[in-house]
Parts: sequence; C-alpha cells; structure tokens
Amino acid sequence: MDTLSYKTKSANKASVVKNWYVLDAENQTVGRLASNLAKVIRGKNKPSFTPHVDCGDKVIVLNADKVVFSGSKMNQKEYQTFSGYPSGQKSIVAKDLMAKKPTQVLYNAVKGMLPKNKLQAVALKNLILVEGTEHNHTAQKPQKLEF
Repeated sequence: MDTLSYKTKSANKASVVKNWYVLDAENQTVGRLASNLAKVIRGKNKPSFTPHVDCGDKVIVLNADKVVFSGSKMNQKEYQTFSGYPSGQKSIVAKDLMAKKPTQVLYNAVKGMLPKNKLQAVALKNLILVEGTEHNHTAQKPQKLEF
C-alpha cells in the first residue's frame, strides 16, 4: 500500500506569526479598502491560512476618517441599529455618521466582510483605526502595506 510522503499542515495558535502593518487610508474608497483589509486581518493572504484559527496580521489604518465613497453613497447610504426594545430602531446617513464617529464607517464595512462566527470578533481585534496620522504602536515596527 502506498502512503503519501507529505501531510497537510494546519496552523495553530502557537505556530502563527503575526506581522504588523500600517496603511494610509486617505482618499481611498471604503468598499475596496475594506475588502482588502478583511483579507489581511483574517489571514487569507498567507499560504498557511487555516479557517478555524486566527492567523491574520495586525493592521493600523491611519486617516481612517478621510475615506471616501464612490458616487452619491455619502448622502444615500444608511446604517441601521436596533437596541432590541420596541421602537428602538435607528438609522443614520453615512454623512452624519462620518461627522459623529469618523472611524465607524470603515469599521462597519470591514465587519460586514468578515465571517459571522466567533472568529469575527477575534479578527476585528487585529484592526486598529486611527483618525490622524500618528499612532502609538511604533514599538511593534509596522511595515508599510500597499494594495
């Protein structure tokens, strides 16, 4: 009987190597940026990707408040929240949300592109959104990320 001389190796928590990246999001489209960020923080860009393990990299997004929408989505796109109580549904237009919580637009876009399971919350911890150009993670020596 012939046996395979190789085995598929799955990553585990101990074998995952997490890199730090920094990205400038100024004047980038929300959807395109979010899909690329979701791939990196989930770990799908690595050859050792394993679906049940957090193998994503940490990404610091600078100028997260300066992302743009294509077309007229800034005035038309609505974000809805629901508190769970009667008449607890609220909606806010993207323009108003950018004025109130500037990084929430990009956060919602990336969150929507991640799987809806327990790894979603773990992967979102790999994403760090910063409003300005300064961050306090210089000790990790992040590399520049380009898409």
